[in-house]
Amino acid sequence: MTSTTRRLDGKGVRLAADWAGPADGPAVVLLHGGGQTRHSWGETVEALVRNGFLTVNVDLRGHGESEWASDGDYSATTIADDIRAIAAELARPVALVGASMGGRAALLAAGEEPAVDCAGLVLVDVTPRMSAAGRRQVVEFMRGGLDGFVTLEDAAAAVSRYLPHRPPVKDTRGLAKNLRRGEDGRWRWHWDPALVDHPGYDPEDDPARFEAAAARVTAPFLLVRGGSSELVEPEHVRAFLDVAPQAEFAEVGKARHMVAGDRNQEFTDVIREFLARGL
Repeated sequence: MTSTTRRLDGKGVRLAADWAGPADGPAVVLLHGGGQTRHSWGETVEALVRNGFLTVNVDLRGHGESEWASDGDYSATTIADDIRAIAAELARPVALVGASMGGRAALLAAGEEPAVDCAGLVLVDVTPRMSAAGRRQVVEFMRGGLDGFVTLEDAAAAVSRYLPHRPPVKDTRGLAKNLRRGEDGRWRWHWDPALVDHPGYDPEDDPARFEAAAARVTAPFLLVRGGSSELVEPEHVRAFLDVAPQAEFAEVGKARHMVAGDRNQEFTDVIREFLARGL
C-alpha cells in the first residue's frame, strides 16, 4: 500500500495525515485515541484501501507528527474544529471513525453546528457516559511513562503490564512508531505531556452535551464496544442507545478499550462491513 503524508491546517496547529487509496473513493477519516498516533490502527487502513476507500489517517493535535498546541488545548471542542478543517480540505462527504478521544471529538463535529457533511460515523469504545475508574487507569498509564524509557524493550514491558491480556511485544519496530527518542537518549511516548492534564475530556464536559450531539446525528451511525472494555460498560451502551436509537451497535469480544489494537481483524471486519453498506 502506498500512502502520502500531508500537512493540513487545523485550528492553530499543523496536522500530519497519511492519505491512501483511490482519490475518487468514499472518504474515511481515522481519528485515534488519546496517547496514540496514526500508527495505532493496525491493518485497518490497508483493508479499507483494498476495499476502495480513500483513507485519511490523522495524527491528532499534540500526537505523532502533528504540532503540539501552544496553549495546551486538547479539548474535544477544539479537536472537533480540527476535524471540520480536515473535512473542508476533502470538500465532500466524509465518514469519521474515532476511537476514544478521537471519537468524542468526531461526535461533536458530526452532531453540533457547524456540522461536518458526514457520510457515516463510527465511535470506537467511547460514549457520553463512561467509567470514571477506567478513565483514571488510562491517565495513570500515560502519566507513568512521562519520564521515558531507557530502551524500547522497557516500553514494551510497560505496555505488557498495562495490557496483560495481549501477547508480549516481541518485535519493537511497530512500537517505535509511537515513541520518540529525546536528546537524553530516553524513549518517550510521541505526544505532548500536557495531555495527561487534558486527556480528551473538557473540564466543563457534561454528558448531556454529547448525548444531544448523538441524538442529532442523521448519518449512518455505529458504536463499537470492546467486549471487555474498562471504560464503556453495558449500562453506558444502554444509555447511549436510549438517546441515539438510530445508531447500530457492535461488540468485539475479548477486546478492551484499545479495540483496534486488541482484536484488529474482528474490528476491521465490523467497520468495513458497516462502511460498505453506508457509503
